[in-house]
Amino acid sequence: MIRVKEVIVVEGKDDTKQILKAVDADTYETNGSAISQADLTKLAKLQKSRGLIVFTDPDFNGERIRKIISKAIPGVKHAFIKRKEGVPTEAHGSLGVEHAAPAVIEASLKRLYTQAPVQQKNFDNRDLQQAGLIGQADSRKRRERLGQILGIGYSNGKQLVHRLNMFQVDKNDFIKAVQQINQEEKHE
Repeated sequence: MIRVKEVIVVEGKDDTKQILKAVDADTYETNGSAISQADLTKLAKLQKSRGLIVFTDPDFNGERIRKIISKAIPGVKHAFIKRKEGVPTEAHGSLGVEHAAPAVIEASLKRLYTQAPVQQKNFDNRDLQQAGLIGQADSRKRRERLGQILGIGYSNGKQLVHRLNMFQVDKNDFIKAVQQINQEEKHE
């Protein structure tokens, strides 16, 4: 079992239980989507001493937590799971990290993105338009697939340019991902 040096930020105790099945790590539970200033102060101290990995659910609240922490604490790392990897086995459960298989969690923690201030903009709306990621009937589906392939989670059309630049996604990786999507669509 691998040991993770950084503290992993999760939403709740069930997420912690599932992460500990995959890796040896310390977690910080936000206990839902409300993050207080006290939480942010503690997280900032942890970022300085050990580093942070934000590993929240692939849903609205998870993205909200991710944005709040990212805005307040520069340089945090991000781990993502695909929506389909966080689907509960029971019909009444909610989407989340607590439902991801240990192998999925471990793989996600090996593929981290570090948020950096956007110094160089490698992407703009023109890139998204040319790739069919905005302005077309199937653009949402293509953006979902792009987020899965690149491991950066889903973004709407307005957020995607920012996310690609913020995580400094390599242009070649972007092109390969778009080509993969195009190939998959040919075989549908």
